Amino acid sequence: MAEEKKDKKEKRDYGKWFREMKSELKKVVWPAPKKTLKDTGTVLLFSLIVGACIWIFDYAAVSAVHLLIGLAG
Repeated sequence: MAEEKKDKKEKRDYGKWFREMKSELKKVVWPAPKKTLKDTGTVLLFSLIVGACIWIFDYAAVSAVHLLIGLAG
């Protein structure tokens, strides 16, 4: 009896899963290409800004460490 339950769990109805997935994807409101392009540009711009901030902080930190080593040594 336990083996029968195990066999049923192992057998999955992939067709049902795909039908449900297709049904859920039809409910999604997809953005227009123009909005997608605008959002992509915004993400890239802010990524560049954050990257520049990290680069500036890193440069300042390395310079401070070199200055401290120069004073100590």
